[in-house]
Amino acid sequence: MGEKDRIFNALGLKVALSGASYGDQWFAGSGDWIEVHSPTTGELLAKVEQASEADYNTVVGQAMKAFEFWRALPAPNRGEIVRQFGVALREKKDVLGRLVSLEMGKILTEGLGEVQEMIDVCDYASGLSRTLSGPTLQSERPMHRMMEQWHPLGPIGVITAFNFPVAVWSWNSALAFVCGDPVVWKPSSKTPLCAIACQNIIREVFQANGVPHGVSCVVVGRGSTVGERILADSRLTLISATGSTRMGKRIGQVVGARLGRTILELGGNNALIISDKADLTGALASAFFGAVGTAGQRCTSTRRLIIHESVYDSFVHKMIANYEKVKIGDPLDPKTLMGPLIDEEAVSDYQNALVAVRQQGGTVLYGGKALDPPPFGRRTFVLPTIVEIRNDAEIVQTETFAPILYVMKYRTIDEAIALHNAVPQGLSSGIFTDSVAEAEKFLSFKGSDCGIANVNVGTSGAEIGGAFGGEKETGGGRESGSDSWKAYMRRQTNTLNWGGEIHLAQGVEFHS
Repeated sequence: MGEKDRIFNALGLKVALSGASYGDQWFAGSGDWIEVHSPTTGELLAKVEQASEADYNTVVGQAMKAFEFWRALPAPNRGEIVRQFGVALREKKDVLGRLVSLEMGKILTEGLGEVQEMIDVCDYASGLSRTLSGPTLQSERPMHRMMEQWHPLGPIGVITAFNFPVAVWSWNSALAFVCGDPVVWKPSSKTPLCAIACQNIIREVFQANGVPHGVSCVVVGRGSTVGERILADSRLTLISATGSTRMGKRIGQVVGARLGRTILELGGNNALIISDKADLTGALASAFFGAVGTAGQRCTSTRRLIIHESVYDSFVHKMIANYEKVKIGDPLDPKTLMGPLIDEEAVSDYQNALVAVRQQGGTVLYGGKALDPPPFGRRTFVLPTIVEIRNDAEIVQTETFAPILYVMKYRTIDEAIALHNAVPQGLSSGIFTDSVAEAEKFLSFKGSDCGIANVNVGTSGAEIGGAFGGEKETGGGRESGSDSWKAYMRRQTNTLNWGGEIHLAQGVEFHS
């Protein structure tokens, strides 16, 4: 049995699949099929029939019914079921991690790491299920009590991108589940097999616990049908979406028009400041992973290095030396450090960005081309690339989802922070320095304007315990840790009169 067959058998996948499920079965009636190819070899992995609008309505109808049961189940009981999902993921970690590598192209250690994120967030959510608390507030009225409660919000829609085909769904769904919300998941059409596999795993957990169908749902479908329907559907109280800024603006417009809620995790243009006061060995390792990991296809990938002029030449030289040793190839090979881009369209974006680099005065210091001859005959493999260019170049102001790293010099810490913040995006950021003053300034109101700001830690690789998200054109949403669970619930302020007499607030007197 080959690697693909072993993975498919373990995860309940077939070569022909239906793209809609509310837990009981898989179905689709659109007659519109998509082919899923390996970005590494081009092999046809499977075909998936996409959900029609009628299929979508069936799924959401079941989610609405399931909400009545799920919200009434005590939160600790919901947390116990999510804990069991984490156990099931532990059992499937190897095969699911390999599917991530097979379908998306990230190297195996990253595929396994993505499943570990899912396990960790299930553990986190399970504990969270016992702490969904609100405060008791002091009333100004005698013999009254005020308090806050948090109630389940309702079915939510989760739209995920190809680059994290399982983890981002789990960040949202694990928290939504313990908060009492069913989830309708629209995965990227580039990586639907990972979504189908996850649904197969979790529906077994739900069935074992007697949970009605509809708490976890999947709809694989076109953006023009299923995608637009999700955005406009007032039955979905919250839309959590990961993708480009352009996509996020469309989502915000449509969902906002119906006064729905959104969590938007959009583009990143993340920078590391490399101080002359830094441990350059640690800075080099973090910058290297941040720029090359996942072939530059992370929203937290390091896109820019802002390097002090006194260490610029030596640091860039060492980065180039690391780049020269990158083994590019099959992501399932443990020796591989960088796999393919997701498809040839991504390669075109990479190449077009480099044309713009040269037109806008940049210089390619390393890389800058697709591999020739291409591994497996596939033109999805490129060289990781280092470019020297001004921060205000138009191409630097945009996010190219590819392994292109822009490098530039600075003289003072204030100049470095100004360069750092002078892009439209605001997701992840970092500074490498042993100066307490520089570190504190970077973390202060005068420092990084990003949702994530690190000291002596790279931009890529967030832990699940902290709220994940960014500012400006990154969308302002937060997922995963801290108090981000509040986005999945509705807040209610309560006042209880236990004294019998009626007192109006602010001392108002109103008598007939």
